[in-house]
Parts: sequence; C-alpha cells; structure tokens
Amino acid sequence: MRHSFVSLLSDSGVPLEDIARLVGHSGTAVTEAVHRKQIHPVLLQGAAAINSLFRC
Repeated sequence: MRHSFVSLLSDSGVPLEDIARLVGHSGTAVTEAVHRKQIHPVLLQGAAAINSLFRC
C-alpha cells in the first residue's frame, strides 16, 4: 500500500518532500529510492498492449 500511495501521489504532481512527510520519513531519500515507482509509463504500455491484442 505504501508503494502505491507514494507512486500515485508522485504521479499526480505532489512534491516529494510532502510525500515523505505524509509517510513519516525524515528525508526524501528513502521515499524516492524505495517507495516511489514510475507507474504512468507502465500503465500506458500495458494499455497499448491490451489495445493491440483486442483490436478488431
């Protein structure tokens, strides 16, 4: 849940410093290195793959 929370907030443009405070980190290093995943490109790639598979 923490990874999703951090990733979704980050993808929505919330500053990393604010996200780190929300999850209880004293700095941004752990938030960025461990918890933040770039999900937007992955979602777009997945959607494109599904579209190409089911294109009629």
